Amino acid sequence: MNMKFGITQQFQCSYLEKEQEQLLVLVTDSDDQLDHQYNYLLGHGFRRSGEQIYRPHCNQCNACQSIRIPVDAFLASKSQRRIINKNADIQVLTSSNSKAEYYPIYAEYINQRHNDGSMYPASKNQYTGFIECDWLDTLFIEFYMDDKLIGVAVTDVLSDAYSALYTFFKPEFANRSLGTFSILQQIEQAKLNNKSFLYLGYQIDACQKMRYKANFHPHQRFINNKWQLITKKST
Repeated sequence: MNMKFGITQQFQCSYLEKEQEQLLVLVTDSDDQLDHQYNYLLGHGFRRSGEQIYRPHCNQCNACQSIRIPVDAFLASKSQRRIINKNADIQVLTSSNSKAEYYPIYAEYINQRHNDGSMYPASKNQYTGFIECDWLDTLFIEFYMDDKLIGVAVTDVLSDAYSALYTFFKPEFANRSLGTFSILQQIEQAKLNNKSFLYLGYQIDACQKMRYKANFHPHQRFINNKWQLITKKST
């Protein structure tokens, strides 16, 4: 499979304050075959942001490890089962199309919960540039409380996997652990649709905000260009 890549300049890391970040980026002039290329690259530690396909390429840091869950082997921990039970009153629906009512929830989520990050302040252009992708199918897993939309898990659809792109929700529901709940729902959707893996992006052990991804077992991490199985059970 012929592909061209470029390397970005170094810039301030979004996750580790004292580190500089650099990306390896797929270079392409056409959307033809991009879905097939991404399917391959996802299995080699890449990810997408909008139309861009990238992987961390930092000379002196390997903190970012692509992480995925083999969904048929996954077993929910006691704490994860408690989160499922706590959210039993949430109705879960799916859509294959983005909806206008998603953006206000996204903006509220970014502006209140991530106002110290690179995505602040939220804007409609930033939202569409990050979430939307013309060459890839996307599943929107919707969470409703009393018939009102309270959150969305944006999930890319690949031939043998789902990839969790981003989850956002109304901040007043933060005590319901909706980030974890959304992953559990994505695992369930992956099983229902005969997918082998759910990709969660990058696990960064030194970043507090990212550590929750490591609580799903068993999982696999892409280390030294190989997927390594992590079986330790979280409680």
